[in-house]
Amino acid sequence: MILRPYAPGDAETIVSWIPDEKALRQWSADRYPAFPITAADMNEKYLLRNGDCPAGQFYPLTAMEEESIAGHLILRFTDAERTVARLGFVIVDSARRGQGLGREMLRLAAGYAFDALGARRLTLGVFENNPAAYRCYRAAGFREIPDLPPTGYAVMGERWKCIEMEMLRA
Repeated sequence: MILRPYAPGDAETIVSWIPDEKALRQWSADRYPAFPITAADMNEKYLLRNGDCPAGQFYPLTAMEEESIAGHLILRFTDAERTVARLGFVIVDSARRGQGLGREMLRLAAGYAFDALGARRLTLGVFENNPAAYRCYRAAGFREIPDLPPTGYAVMGERWKCIEMEMLRA
């Protein structure tokens, strides 16, 4: 597997992995206004709005295995010093879940964030109702942030708890 910069043609495949609104919200929280999202929605957010981030702070990446798209995620800096990078929009090919793709993609993303971008800390949030993603993040080396209780979000008429996790540069 390799990570490469996101390309506009990736969007069609990535959005096809989101089967329903619950999956969309687990993947993106409230970052997209309505289900379903389209490739055009994703490309507008990434290419025209820079992921809603300041210039030079947003890095969308696509995971490739041979010639096929295996996964996707974004990195963005959350501090002016560019020491804390946040992972988001983490998703793998829905037909290939449970094969270690997510763990490998996260390992590559951590290496890129730490070695190429100079981050010292990676963070992410995972909804408590997404245990497969939580297990994947744990297996990739992320740990819950000590003394930080889960944050609650209003999602689809429910209250979802978001667990904050981190990985520190070794």
